Amino acid sequence: MTSAADDSLLDDLTRLGEADQEGLLRAAAMAGAQVRATAEAAREAGLDRLAGHRPRAIVLITRPGLGPAVSRLLAELLLPSCGVPLVVTDQVPPWVGALDVVIGHTDDPGDPALAEGVDRAGRRGAGVVLTAPAEGPVAAAAAGGGVLITPRLAVRPGFGFPKAYTAGLLALDALGLLRLDVDLLADELDREAERSHPQHESFVNPAKTLALRLAEHAPLLWGLDHVATAVGRHAVQVLGTHTDLVCDVAGYLQAGSRLALHRSAVRATAGRDIFADPDDVDGSVGAPPRVLLLAVRARPGDPVRRQATETLPGADVLAPAEEITADEPTCAAVLALRFELAALYLGLAAGTTGGSGRYAPATA
Repeated sequence: MTSAADDSLLDDLTRLGEADQEGLLRAAAMAGAQVRATAEAAREAGLDRLAGHRPRAIVLITRPGLGPAVSRLLAELLLPSCGVPLVVTDQVPPWVGALDVVIGHTDDPGDPALAEGVDRAGRRGAGVVLTAPAEGPVAAAAAGGGVLITPRLAVRPGFGFPKAYTAGLLALDALGLLRLDVDLLADELDREAERSHPQHESFVNPAKTLALRLAEHAPLLWGLDHVATAVGRHAVQVLGTHTDLVCDVAGYLQAGSRLALHRSAVRATAGRDIFADPDDVDGSVGAPPRVLLLAVRARPGDPVRRQATETLPGADVLAPAEEITADEPTCAAVLALRFELAALYLGLAAGTTGGSGRYAPATA
């Protein structure tokens, strides 16, 4: 059973500020600043040395925390046009050599597996681009010849998605595999943070609106394209960090193969009988599902979206490309930030994050 959210807290700035003792909303709202700081740090670290290099393979590392979602999102952005082999893995492969490029992120300065892999890759002459704390075994391993990006802007652990994502995009841009407009990315994240600022009430605040839609439900985050599904993985990460919601993430076609869950989603989105007895439940256990269809790639007449919206007519559709004019990397980042802010609002309202003390942690 999920913790009940105090909906009234979201539009009470005084109580919201008291709940957010650690300044988590402000930390998340610094996403645009993180992008700019990362771009500056990348230049200082010599990322341009990758320019003109044609890699044999790109290796994206998925260490625990933000790494898996960032790496899979970069991979999905690359896949339609990537002309080199792409490997997504949790450890640096033993075959990595001088023609390969390794890209990764960690908040753990002492991650032994990553430190060992980065050191081995560096000794073999591979290109390494890493976002990690400035001190510790991981940083020392990257210092031998890798590009270690440690932005000047301090970021608390778990809030570095924009940093890791931007560093990966910058590396791929330098390699000529993906185009990145840093200014557009930073500006749109600033605008998203402003739209979701605590002073804006729920009915005009997209993050608060999303938080209220998710409250006391089991979110089914089903992507209408591969990039959106990858963003959904980040959404699951931040929801699990700040709330106790149990979520599902999948591409819509894959979700359709989960017959019982899909049937439950169909029932949940088919509309309610206004004459039904609210106490007459169907025997299901747990929080009711809330279907969110995620779309990043703007494809007119997309058959997957048509099928999903016809089958699930009451589902929420989150499609940043319908709200802003931006490229795919930027639309993906805006959707990721909206989920992060929504998770924080919901966690603050339920007392599961932010140090509000409504739900004290269990003691052994």
